Amino acid sequence: MARGVGWLLVGLLVACSSSKPPPAASPDAGVPPQGPPAEGLPGCLLYGEPQRTGAVPSELSELSGLAASTRHPGAFWAHNDSDNDFRLYAIDETGQRLATLTLTGATPRDIEDVAVGPCEPRPGAASCIYLGDIGDNLLSREEVRLLRLPEPEQLADATLSVEPLAFVYPDGHHNAEALIMNASTGQLAVITKTPESLGHLYTLEGLGPGQTGRATRLGTFQAPAEMDRMTTGASLHPSGERLLLRTYTRVWEVRMPQAQGLGDFLGGQVVAVPGASQAQAEAIAFLADGNGYLLGSEFTGQPLYRTSCR
Repeated sequence: MARGVGWLLVGLLVACSSSKPPPAASPDAGVPPQGPPAEGLPGCLLYGEPQRTGAVPSELSELSGLAASTRHPGAFWAHNDSDNDFRLYAIDETGQRLATLTLTGATPRDIEDVAVGPCEPRPGAASCIYLGDIGDNLLSREEVRLLRLPEPEQLADATLSVEPLAFVYPDGHHNAEALIMNASTGQLAVITKTPESLGHLYTLEGLGPGQTGRATRLGTFQAPAEMDRMTTGASLHPSGERLLLRTYTRVWEVRMPQAQGLGDFLGGQVVAVPGASQAQAEAIAFLADGNGYLLGSEFTGQPLYRTSCR
């Protein structure tokens, strides 16, 4: 997110993601390296240790969001946050750039996350990419928005237009860095970044071109014993039954068997899963098949890590 807002402002606003988190003796102090096995859920029963696959490319010096492509196996959609050219990149897990999309149709303020899912909530709908222009460090934006574009049929450099989908929080201003979408239902939600918890879950309703949608707060995610806070990224498992939450120092998985909607995760089991030490930990994405996840960070040359099934 935008630079220049230090951690001295945490108590008043919400810390800027480009500020480093408070130092700690051990990022995982008091937290098990991995929670219990994910019995009865699609995906990994247990995760292995993160393995370095490559590095953040020079084009993504402020890498803030990752999402696995649904049309192009092995590709991930990635973007920078604020104060950068309006572009979306396709990369692989090594950090190799596969395509650059130059975007038009909007002037973003602070893009913080990306999700991929149906363009419309109906069976057989085409696949779209949703960029979350949802950062609000100063808690001053009257409305925030998603920026939607069809997922390209080919991985090639192109210029594409986005469709702005504005929405408001009826209960005041919120900073957010996490966007999720249930690909089965088309339901979208954001998770706020707050120093008090792992974030408040808001589902989005009434989105559409020329309309102003509404964010409805359903509840709050808490880490076990309230040992962590400030979610910087999120990713929903393809099954819709597992949700990853990333913070500056840890990765959590919220498990909810047979979840029918995103709100069901508020009653799910929150467990620690393997993370990796990165300079500015903001990006996370399940692999397209759900059998692991990719971890990214701001700053060119920072390692990319894949966590696979044990």
